Amino acid sequence: MLTIEYAGTRYRGWQVQQNARTVAGEIERAVAAATGARRFELYGSGRTDAGVHALAQVAHLQIDTRLTADALLSRINDELPGDIAVVALARAPRRFHARHDAVARSYLYQIARRRMAFAKPYVWWVREDLDLDRMRAAAQRFVGLRDYRAFSADDREDAESRVLVDRVEVIDAPPLVLVRVVGSHFLWRMVRRMVGVLVAVGRRDLRPDDVGRLLAGGAGEAAELTAPASGLFLERVFYTGAVPGGDARGDTGPDAASGGLSASGIPRSAFR
Repeated sequence: MLTIEYAGTRYRGWQVQQNARTVAGEIERAVAAATGARRFELYGSGRTDAGVHALAQVAHLQIDTRLTADALLSRINDELPGDIAVVALARAPRRFHARHDAVARSYLYQIARRRMAFAKPYVWWVREDLDLDRMRAAAQRFVGLRDYRAFSADDREDAESRVLVDRVEVIDAPPLVLVRVVGSHFLWRMVRRMVGVLVAVGRRDLRPDDVGRLLAGGAGEAAELTAPASGLFLERVFYTGAVPGGDARGDTGPDAASGGLSASGIPRSAFR
């Protein structure tokens, strides 16, 4: 089981693609170079889109090797580019699957209230004043089991679009506004469209009650409000049972208030 952090700015998302540089593709290349293995399989807990970052992506690696976990971790990191790091590696329980066994996921979105010299790739700078009370009222309209088809970029008619959203938090962390969304799973671009709607409410372009109308309507208006990928982080993946990483739907750890990020909007791990 691997816990991975990455800055997604230079990548076309997590999933391996032909003729495109991806996070999983870089990790597979590093594993092959570190072990000499030609056959192995890497499975992530879920896909992240182009430009989206991760503080704690989870993956499992099926490989035959005599290397210890510490040696494998060191060798893989030696082969990775500087914007991807495996921060933990441990033997997973038999039959563990990073995606199928996940019971919840947490995403964090960073909105900057001012121009930021160092954090531009990690935030969305919103110049207008935001009414956080209105945003918090709108956020509660997303909580529960809802049909998010109107917030998804997946246009397949047979795609399952119901998602259980456990909580949506709007956190005042000057000079940032942080939006944390915790749920069972997420559809393609769903979180970015949720954030875009919340910002529109904060700008007073929409009312908090408009969330229900948007959920029930077509994808057009929500799609137009999609927030940029730069501010979005996969924060944590939750599991139950004897799995390294903790219980489901619990606290997000010691940096919960700030999402593991510094006040400048740069992941705290960059300063460790």
